[in-house]
Amino acid sequence: MRKHSIIQLVAILLISACSVSNAQIKPQPLGEFDFAFLTDIHLMPELHAVEGFRMAIDTINKLKPDFVITGGDQVMDVLDQSYGRCDSLFDLYKTLVDEFDMPVFNSVGNHEVYGWHRDEEGIEQHPEFGKKMYMKRFGRRYYSFNHKGWHFIVLDGLYRSDNGHYTGKIDQEQIDWIKTDLEKTSKQTPIAISTHIPFLTSKTQLNKGATAPNSASTVIENNREVLKLFWEYNLKLVLQGHLHYLEDIHVNNQIHFITGGAVCGKWWNNKPDDPLEEGFLMLHVRGEEFTWDYVDYGWTPPL
Repeated sequence: MRKHSIIQLVAILLISACSVSNAQIKPQPLGEFDFAFLTDIHLMPELHAVEGFRMAIDTINKLKPDFVITGGDQVMDVLDQSYGRCDSLFDLYKTLVDEFDMPVFNSVGNHEVYGWHRDEEGIEQHPEFGKKMYMKRFGRRYYSFNHKGWHFIVLDGLYRSDNGHYTGKIDQEQIDWIKTDLEKTSKQTPIAISTHIPFLTSKTQLNKGATAPNSASTVIENNREVLKLFWEYNLKLVLQGHLHYLEDIHVNNQIHFITGGAVCGKWWNNKPDDPLEEGFLMLHVRGEEFTWDYVDYGWTPPL
């Protein structure tokens, strides 16, 4: 009985120490800064996409944000192409991204996952199969960083279903990592998340009706489980891509879920009457608050 009591006491002390430690974490001073969010670039050698992306880069360099976050689908396409094609696409992207005058933080999209949609025998044994190709070139598929009092979390929202195709889901490894990451973050610190597949969207309901369900490849299926981790924290912004759609869902005057359009518009094939221009987000952070603009950088598909 005495031994059991000692174990209980140690457990209580450990829990209390963790609570005190988290409570003692002080938020960093908040500053003013701008950053750009570019999603769905779909870079390829065809369709004048290199020319278009260079125009976006030049526009961003003139605007001089502190950094750039990409929202996934940097290239087109790694899911169902030969290794040589995929390797050349990543090389092309890395060459152009070096033309930015500021740091670039990448997010993985479904079009950066090698071979998931290929069915030839032995593809899964390839040393760069799946996200390994992306990670070999860009590092971790999820991570966080701090900037002028804000905490940024970049997540991998892609999960391979039983049939080999992608769905939207945050895996358990990341959920465990998020918990650890948040333990080192003040609950007053403003937080921004970047993920390729959206946590929330209005697109399906607006296009198909108010009761239409989202597909498993359209949204993060375990979004509530993940967002619940942030309920006691100061989550302000969720940046999303994938849908080539522009929306800002502002929830309870607290969290903005912004789907950021597409640098490539409709895969570099926009028509004059398409509602969404090729563009990107510029976010203007002032302390804990921010505003945003969707920047049409002026590219028009050649005739």
